[in-house]
Amino acid sequence: MSGEPLPSEHLSPLATLVDEVLAGVGYEMAVATELIDDAVPGYGGLFDPATTPAELRQALEELLSSDLGRPPISEPTDRSFILYVDGSSRGNPGPAGAGAVVMDSEENRLARLGRPVGSRAGNNTAEYVALQLGLSELLARYEPHSVAVRIDSMTVIRDIWGGNDPTEPGVETYSEAIATALARVPNHWYEHLADSDPNPADALATVGSDIAAFGP
Repeated sequence: MSGEPLPSEHLSPLATLVDEVLAGVGYEMAVATELIDDAVPGYGGLFDPATTPAELRQALEELLSSDLGRPPISEPTDRSFILYVDGSSRGNPGPAGAGAVVMDSEENRLARLGRPVGSRAGNNTAEYVALQLGLSELLARYEPHSVAVRIDSMTVIRDIWGGNDPTEPGVETYSEAIATALARVPNHWYEHLADSDPNPADALATVGSDIAAFGP
């Protein structure tokens, strides 16, 4: 991938800048957060209440003018992968974020991805974006032979694997991108997560929704 941000819903200018930094580092949430925290003057950081929007904007613009680079790619054990995805929306619709965790077949964590989705987006939209994010980065980094997608959204499952038409207005772009991505993976299936099942992508989606809540 080129480092260009993936499509998103409406975001404030400030949240858009964060998303651009995330894109520049392959949506690795921890890497982007550390870079932003280091660029903010003083002892503030991305989520520090003491950081003003002007300080954060200046730090983000300086980062984007520098040579952002993707972190080294972790080596998998084979070409079989596990992909956890999750979406989060505060208010449904409200500030929404997407998270994805890529693992190899032995469940070693290879990537922890996250991004804001929109300042006023629904949970289902966030789930679609999470799956698009995870698949996009998986294909950018590896040549997967198989992927087990662990997901709790029955809406997305019915659309992508059940052949139903999308029921969420405006998600067709994401749905089509997901179908195109999955067509490049010879073997893929979903594993439905119950609400009580742990999902390591959940925390990343929550951070994404925090970023989506940023004002101008």
